[in-house]
Amino acid sequence: MLTVLEVASVLGVSRAGEYELAHSDGLLTLEVGSQIVIPRDKFLLWIEKQCAGEG
Repeated sequence: MLTVLEVASVLGVSRAGEYELAHSDGLLTLEVGSQIVIPRDKFLLWIEKQCAGEG
């Protein structure tokens, strides 16, 4: 699992930008308590789709 801050760092976006992306339909997220996490494998798949122009 990756945190929003970890994903923001990888993508080079702000924390607010990642929270906006996390609440969009394109990226799979899970809420664990009050924390939003992103499954690592789903994040990598999302990046592949973005690079291929599918997302």
